[in-house]
Amino acid sequence: MKKLANKVAIITGGADGLGKAAVTRFAQEGAVVAIWDLNAEKGIKLSDSLKDQGFDVSFQQVNTADFVAVEAAAKSLYEQKGQIDILINNAGITRDSTLKKMTPESWQQVIDVNLTGVFNCTKVVASYMTEAKYGRIINTSSVVALYGNFGQTNYVASKAALIGMTKTLSKELGRKGITVNAVAPGFIATDMVAQMPENVLQGMRDKTPVGRLGRPEEIAAAYLFLASDEAAFINGIVLSVDGGITL
Repeated sequence: MKKLANKVAIITGGADGLGKAAVTRFAQEGAVVAIWDLNAEKGIKLSDSLKDQGFDVSFQQVNTADFVAVEAAAKSLYEQKGQIDILINNAGITRDSTLKKMTPESWQQVIDVNLTGVFNCTKVVASYMTEAKYGRIINTSSVVALYGNFGQTNYVASKAALIGMTKTLSKELGRKGITVNAVAPGFIATDMVAQMPENVLQGMRDKTPVGRLGRPEEIAAAYLFLASDEAAFINGIVLSVDGGITL
């Protein structure tokens, strides 16, 4: 039996990168998947491709930083499917610069998407999960939340805050049948990363003890495990998927 059979999953930022890999894997494992993303072109292309393969995948254009938009999208999905079992808070952006050069706008944009967006989605979706007394919530943090990173004050702050949020929500929601965990990816070979100069990519490999970049599918596998019933007694953890870079 497929690991996510009869489950309905929302994957934010699911049109590209890590989210795209997760959408594909979750669909293959039997989940009904709702892609939430602002990029309609990529989201529709992915959902159409997977539907052509016989999977139940849909796209909703959602700005997760907009609480009202999140409420409307979740309500629509629930009315169509009758349940929401899994939430992958994967959507995130970067606006990198040193503190000296960072503008208040760049700070706020990252906080709005990476942190407030997770609050919005979790608050709304948790209400449906609480009613069902079942849920899996997985937040996408980052290894930089564990050790910091030059030029990423806003991004690191948002991802570190997600760890604290994860631990707190795991305590609040655990008795309601909902587990809340986080995944902290290391250097992953997404399409965007692959376009970086080779010397930069090699520097990333050199910093990683296993000597290579991770694959998006490896992050999707971590999401899948934490979303599955096999992880029912795992709650409040931060799973680093980083090739050992935080050692």
